[in-house]
Amino acid sequence: MHRVSPLLLLLVACGHPVTAMAPTTTTLALPGAPTGGVFLDYLGYDTANHRVWVPAGGTGKVAIIDAKTRTVTSIDGFVTKEMERHGQKRMVGPSSVTFGDGVAYVGNRGDSTICAFDRASLAKQGCVTLDAMPDGLQYVASTKEVWVTTPRDQSIRVLDVSTPGAPATKSTIKFEGEPEGFAVDNTRGVFFTNLEDKDKTLVVDLATHAIFKTWNPACGEDGPKGLIFDGATNHLVVVCPERIETLDVAADGKVLGSLAVGDGLDAIDYVPSRHQLFAAAARAEKLVVAQLAPDGTITAQATVATAKGARNAVASEDGTAFIADGPAGTVIVVPATP
Repeated sequence: MHRVSPLLLLLVACGHPVTAMAPTTTTLALPGAPTGGVFLDYLGYDTANHRVWVPAGGTGKVAIIDAKTRTVTSIDGFVTKEMERHGQKRMVGPSSVTFGDGVAYVGNRGDSTICAFDRASLAKQGCVTLDAMPDGLQYVASTKEVWVTTPRDQSIRVLDVSTPGAPATKSTIKFEGEPEGFAVDNTRGVFFTNLEDKDKTLVVDLATHAIFKTWNPACGEDGPKGLIFDGATNHLVVVCPERIETLDVAADGKVLGSLAVGDGLDAIDYVPSRHQLFAAAARAEKLVVAQLAPDGTITAQATVATAKGARNAVASEDGTAFIADGPAGTVIVVPATP
């Protein structure tokens, strides 16, 4: 028999709100992570095999986490190199992933390659080398392509993956700014990206590569970061450094909802079946789980303390969040919230 505390009964009787206890987080160490941590960027969740892919930068590995058992394995042998950014040197390597037809594509900053791996067996398949350093990757099912943001030369590289295990260079789309973030609407035939340095969000035609909409999310000097598209409602969620906001694609980017999260946002994730957004703020040291309503409004459901530098959450279909904690060389696991 479960007893209800007299204090809880008193709080309820007096009309005080009762907040559920925050879920207990756990951490998973990344194979080969040095004491000083590792630079982590994009994570990916493979829904078919219930695995989290963690491109682990300077370790030269991609960690693979079984979302059910929490077992951690790795794919090894990626090229790494030292580079300097903002006056600091760091080792870079695999940093991004997207999932195609039976294949995962991993982008590597160490040698500017995009390599294909069997999603079930993890066996390596073909690779292609770009003439620019890759950032984010997005598989486009309707055209059998992978779109690769390459912000250093203000472009997106389009790869042909009609043969899934053999990515090949196809074309380049040039922009007047640095593309950051990505989302695709395969049904309506459009691709979304931001120009981080221009504080703009673009709508790009998948077939012609023409930019036919430019919106101003008003994120500020640091510009917009990640993007999430909800095809069922035709709504686009734009990530600003401290908040997330919903734009109505059918109404020329009209802002429908906004939620302050905290400083240090980058990429976020969305589980459509639960209508939940997962936003981890690196400098605010917290994860906010939010409900995305059909009308585009965003409401916080839970806030969980994380760690300084923890960001870029992905979530499994049951709402469990996995957050990249690069400074600690770990992934923080946050159990699902109702």
